[in-house]
Amino acid sequence: MTTEVEPRPLVSALRAEIAELRSNWGWFLALGIVLIVVGMLAVSMTFAAGLATVTVLGVIALVAAATEFASAIWSRRWQGVLVHLLIGALYAVFAFLILSKPGMALATLTLLVAAMFLVGGIFRVVAAVALRFPNWGWEVVSGLVSVVLGVMIWQDWPESAIWAIGLLVGIDLIFTGWAWVAMALGLRRLPDPSRTPTI
Repeated sequence: MTTEVEPRPLVSALRAEIAELRSNWGWFLALGIVLIVVGMLAVSMTFAAGLATVTVLGVIALVAAATEFASAIWSRRWQGVLVHLLIGALYAVFAFLILSKPGMALATLTLLVAAMFLVGGIFRVVAAVALRFPNWGWEVVSGLVSVVLGVMIWQDWPESAIWAIGLLVGIDLIFTGWAWVAMALGLRRLPDPSRTPTI
């Protein structure tokens, strides 16, 4: 006597997720193309892209300040209301400093990025040499590249504010866009789960 085996719930859920992703591969492709185009624009207009980056950061801080103040109003009977007010005030001051002088904020952010590259690169080199994990040489090369990039940004500062942030943001957008494009094309090549026989 043969009984029909029902597909496992996990397999069915996975097939449903794949089918949903596959049906939207065109949107992922469009998102990737838009990110690539925006990234290329950022690379070609680095100063404008850098100013746009710090402006968005300031707007985010402003929204965070408004959220904290709203939380303080809604929970005014709670003992921690003072914490919300202080955090909101810090966000508001941070947003004001950025939005009132975006050029200076861009220069400061550029210096912080240079320090991040320097410290992060040195840490990766030291950790790779000390631990000697598999293929540790590539980590040393990556760390040295970060150190060189950090030194270049620092030596050219504050003039590097004109190109550093915008260039880095643009490159990141381009690579992120290519990742979305690759994922979209990979989803398109997948067989349609709805047409595959169930086990």
